Amino acid sequence: MALSDGERRICDAVAERRNDVVALASTLIGFDTTARNVGDPPREEAALQEHLAGRLRAVGAEIDLWEPDAEALAGKPLVPPGLDFAGRPQLIARLRGAGGGRSLVLNGHIDVVSVEPRERWTSDPFAAEVRDGRLYGRGSCDMKGGIAAMALAAETLAHEGVRLAGDLVVATNTDEESSGAGGTAIVERGLRADAGIVTEATGFDVWVACRGSEYGVVRVPGRPGHAEVRQPGWRDGGAVNAIEKATVVVDAIRALRAEWAERDGLDHPYVSRPDLLPTLAAAGEWPVTYPAACDLTIAVMYVPRQADAAGRGAEIRREVEEWIARETAKDDWLAANPPTIEWWPNGVMPLEIAESEPIVGAMLGATEDVGRPGRLGGLDSWYDGATLTHLAGIPSIGYGPPGFDADGLSVAHMVDEFVPVDGLVACAQGIAVAAMRFCGVT
Repeated sequence: MALSDGERRICDAVAERRNDVVALASTLIGFDTTARNVGDPPREEAALQEHLAGRLRAVGAEIDLWEPDAEALAGKPLVPPGLDFAGRPQLIARLRGAGGGRSLVLNGHIDVVSVEPRERWTSDPFAAEVRDGRLYGRGSCDMKGGIAAMALAAETLAHEGVRLAGDLVVATNTDEESSGAGGTAIVERGLRADAGIVTEATGFDVWVACRGSEYGVVRVPGRPGHAEVRQPGWRDGGAVNAIEKATVVVDAIRALRAEWAERDGLDHPYVSRPDLLPTLAAAGEWPVTYPAACDLTIAVMYVPRQADAAGRGAEIRREVEEWIARETAKDDWLAANPPTIEWWPNGVMPLEIAESEPIVGAMLGATEDVGRPGRLGGLDSWYDGATLTHLAGIPSIGYGPPGFDADGLSVAHMVDEFVPVDGLVACAQGIAVAAMRFCGVT
């Protein structure tokens, strides 16, 4: 479908605001919103959210800017124990429609990963810089560029006097990189819509799926003893090296990963097969002592069909536990002293929405009509679209500029992270057109 005259006018208006979207993205990059651990002090989250709120208020949006109640959110999905939101507000800005149309939420997370090793950056990661058509800076693609594009799309519709039939909501949250708690916070605030677009850097693909993940720590027991003294067998009281026994667990992990690679029914059209790997290892009390235990942190990534009835990871946890127990029991020490697994309290859920959802067709058509590929896709990791879909019943796609695959290179989380400036403009155009088609225009 070709652009209507009204849609073309909006696309032209967005193109004329090219410098504005670069300036907004640059301003957002300038706020240090590095992802936090529980207990870390706030950074510049409040300043960033207040800046966005001010811009959206200026075009007529109703603003809800608040710090979530930590006690009220304790125990909710994706909220780590002890997390608070002091100094870290969330933002929901609503542009009221004329009525009778579908509502659409545009969502993005404001936190970014660490800039370390900072000395390797060509330019200051918090001072955005345009070089050769690319905007460099931490968060440029993941995902302050997408936030700038979606905010500019909403502003342009308002500036040009486009009255949507349904509400257009801009919602930005903290804590996606570290936990997912920010998405839960905006859902608990009452965010609801008929569909959502999360402006992750999809390279103009329309994400309809992502994998879920679970993390845990496998504790492999040993028995301490002097490393420089000959030890009898363990049945005779001798020392046992927990690091060496951890290799049995690693072999079991490799075997399950290989089994998943061959198992029927685990192929997915838009995400990779499930995966399992150790990511951290910690062991030892003294250089000349056999380690008493070895802790292996494991990452489990699983496809939507492996989720339990609640859409979460209980079944995949059980399978991993049973597999490791069975395989390590072939070792006589571990059969008598089995490893234990302590799972992290908040795994993230997979996402799969039907390709027939109206927002999917609206976004595919809009991005094609503004001259971009318009392909379906998915994310091997996780993003806030899963939270909105599962916890709020808002079928949410991912759609945004290049970044995870910018110019053929995945630059998310990298040193010298960038987003193509042309990509920001095209993203804002696609979102504006999709909003007009999905919400309706009076």
